[in-house]
Amino acid sequence: MFLLSIIMGNSCMDKNKKELFMNILKGGHPNSLGKTVEVVETVLTNPERFEELFQCYSSDDVVVRFRTSNAMKRICKERKELLIPHIGRILEELPEINQASAQWTLAQLSNMLDSDMTKQQVEKVKDILKGNLINSNDWIVLNLTMEVLAKWSDKDYILSKWLIPHLKRLSQDERKSVSKRAQKYLRVLNN
Repeated sequence: MFLLSIIMGNSCMDKNKKELFMNILKGGHPNSLGKTVEVVETVLTNPERFEELFQCYSSDDVVVRFRTSNAMKRICKERKELLIPHIGRILEELPEINQASAQWTLAQLSNMLDSDMTKQQVEKVKDILKGNLINSNDWIVLNLTMEVLAKWSDKDYILSKWLIPHLKRLSQDERKSVSKRAQKYLRVLNN
């Protein structure tokens, strides 16, 4: 029955069986969190289910991937040790997802996990975030990516020099949240 439920994607499972996160995260309004908090609470109390949550990134459903990103951020805030063993995988798989929520979550997770990354991982994520800052038009991706790169620029002169012209470009953005944040970080980096 359980295997059949997995194959059929049936969320009406026997009460003694756990409902799959993929099914729990489906449905509802695309911008709502749905039952994301329920999934987070489950992973926090049953960390062995973290892998199941991570697998939700492979869903064809954009809503499931959006909610998976939100869950990852929440779990990292509560128990980042659950994500630390998966840093390499996060840096490999999240950039492959062509979805703004995955891009802004990568920025957020990188900010929270930077002290737990190797130098190579930090350099890799810098390159990924630079690419997102250049190529993305999503205001959340831009704002969160600027935040992380500006923070890291404080200790990285080369990154700082790279970032300044991009902040100048974004300071002219028609969206106030983007332009104001770019101006703020320009002031910080120019001091």
